[in-house]
Amino acid sequence: MGEQQQPGNRSRRRVSPLLVAGRAAACAASFVVLGTSGFVWYAYHSLTDGMSTSQAVDDIRKGAPPHLDNSVNLLLIGLDSRFDMDGNPLPDNVVSDELHAGSSSDIGGYNTNTLIVMHIPANGGKVTALSIPRDDYVQTVGADGRMHKIKEAYAIAKDAAEQKLAGRKLSKSDFERQTREAGRKSTLATVQQFLGIPIDHFAEVNLIGFYDIAKALEPIQVCLNNAVSDPIVARTATHEGGGTGLKLPAGINSLNASDALSFVRQRHNLPGGDLDRTHRQQAFISSVEYKLKQQGIFGDLGKMQSLFDVVKKDVVIDSSWNILDFAQQAPNLTGGNVEFNTLPISGFKTIGGEDVNTVDPVLIKRIVMQLTGHDPAPPPPTADAATDAPSTPAAAAPSSEKLTGTVDVFNASAVGHAAGTESRALVALGLTEGRIGTASSHPRSTTVSYGSGARASAEQVAARYGVSATASGGTPAGHIVVVLGANYAAPPPPGGPASGSGSPEPDSALPMQGPAVKAGGIPCVN
Repeated sequence: MGEQQQPGNRSRRRVSPLLVAGRAAACAASFVVLGTSGFVWYAYHSLTDGMSTSQAVDDIRKGAPPHLDNSVNLLLIGLDSRFDMDGNPLPDNVVSDELHAGSSSDIGGYNTNTLIVMHIPANGGKVTALSIPRDDYVQTVGADGRMHKIKEAYAIAKDAAEQKLAGRKLSKSDFERQTREAGRKSTLATVQQFLGIPIDHFAEVNLIGFYDIAKALEPIQVCLNNAVSDPIVARTATHEGGGTGLKLPAGINSLNASDALSFVRQRHNLPGGDLDRTHRQQAFISSVEYKLKQQGIFGDLGKMQSLFDVVKKDVVIDSSWNILDFAQQAPNLTGGNVEFNTLPISGFKTIGGEDVNTVDPVLIKRIVMQLTGHDPAPPPPTADAATDAPSTPAAAAPSSEKLTGTVDVFNASAVGHAAGTESRALVALGLTEGRIGTASSHPRSTTVSYGSGARASAEQVAARYGVSATASGGTPAGHIVVVLGANYAAPPPPGGPASGSGSPEPDSALPMQGPAVKAGGIPCVN
């Protein structure tokens, strides 16, 4: 994906693939933070003394969506910054030799290249973690309030604050702190608006934080589905360069800190590119949590203190977060009962010369609402609204005519893989398989349209969904187009309960960007 230069007086050349280094760090460090459950109040102060805090969450609470219960939404931020907390650049030898990330003169800016929301239920149960792809093109909140990649909200707001504070007599550290606060507020408010849920707490870790925790814990085991080779390509006048130099076989690999950094920042030579890198981050977090648990660090004050002293200089948390109480509320975070999913994109587009992920904000909110218990099921249909009737597949209407023609099926529902499932069912009735994919429109109810010569078969297909078939001049002759509407429900398994009799598991019923990554071990990824 293309990279955009940072706006304003901090604009510098971007060094594309060096960005994700600290993204997993926010999560890995947060697992350490949350692992203090059971310690006394003194232990809490001992562990958190010296950690930086922020008021940003307090500043966005007024416009936050309402809470339905006592669940907690925690935003984990991995900040791509090669500055320390006081605004001083990291030493060149650290950035180039240890992080293998260019030099501190090639500043990567202040992009948030990891954004993961963890929803912790009020009464225990599985913790749902949702990764937001960094290039999602969204409406930002704060600063200019325009459409940008979601990762850029922080940098744009920070840059605006820099210009506003430029004439004031502030120390370098105060200037850095206040401008970063503006970036945090914009990021929190943008995520809150995009997902439609309140953000209660956050943890932020910068670039060096990832390396610090990886160095403290090395070797860290990860698992690859396939062997990887990501040779380094030098930057030229016509090529941005890239590559991490990582070369690993398939299966379990034990990584030192530098290789761990390469593992989470590789984006070239992967089938899913940047999106596969998101799954790498999730898998790394799971591996770190698993190692901490296996080594007995959770629950051991001495071990926790030693590790925390390494990483807390790179961590920022919100000032209202009582970590000890929170850890006691969320034991599943350290028990492996966490599932990571990546929120879906609808496609790719070039806007203003930059590559972005297009997204459907309505669908995103629907998925998040369902996963967080705000919207467990679509509302029941009204008696006088036939068009609102659920599009649950029914048996096709009896007919003496054999179904003929080609059927194209597109999914506008929240049911994962529904287009493929329905296409196979319709082909089994005699139709020829056509195109399968995601719908560009989003009707509430399923629609069936047909081209010339396909009316009879289209009417039988429409009967399957309890709707009427409509002639379409834009549909090729002999073709039937099925768009599965928002209220489509997956058909029940043979001999199973009727559709809608229970709540489907989110990982099987909701459209996500790739498979879920489940904590509690060492998950394998691309």
